[in-house]
Amino acid sequence: MDLKQMFKSWVIVAFGVLIASNTASGIHYDSREALIIVVILLSACNVFLKPLLMLFSLPFIILTFGIGIWVINALLFLFVAALVSGFEVDSFRSALWGALVVSITSGVSTLLFGSRNRRWSANINVGRAGPTSGAGSQARGSSQPRKPKRVIEDDTDVIDI
Repeated sequence: MDLKQMFKSWVIVAFGVLIASNTASGIHYDSREALIIVVILLSACNVFLKPLLMLFSLPFIILTFGIGIWVINALLFLFVAALVSGFEVDSFRSALWGALVVSITSGVSTLLFGSRNRRWSANINVGRAGPTSGAGSQARGSSQPRKPKRVIEDDTDVIDI
C-alpha cells in the first residue's frame, strides 16, 4: 500500500468517525487533533489487531454469519476511545453504531472511488496433456511441435485452474 492509498483510507475513516460522532449521541471528540489520533490508532488496530482477533474468534464469526466482525470492530472502537483522552464513546451500543458507520462509509467509498483498473479474473486451461515427442506423439499422428502459449503480462490477479 502506497502513501497515497494510505492517506485515502485515513480520510475515509476520519469521515466515518466524523459522521458517527454527529449521528450518535454517545460518541464525542474534543478537537481535530484527537480525531487525527483516533483515525491513526483505528487504522493501526485494523491492520495489526483485527486479523488476530478474527483468527481467535473465527468460530464465533462463522456461527453469527459474519456479524462477529461487526462486534470486533466495535471493540476496537471502544479500545481506541479508551486510549485517546479527547475521544469518548459512552456505551457499547454507541461503539456498535460507530463501527457500523465507519464500515458503511468505507464500503461506499470503495464502491464509488475504488480503482477501476483492478479486476479479478480466472483463466481455465482445458486441453489434453500428452507427450510432445516420442512414441506417444507418433501414435497420434502429430509430427509438428506444439506452439508455445502466448503470455500476457498485466497487473490483474489471475487464478489458474
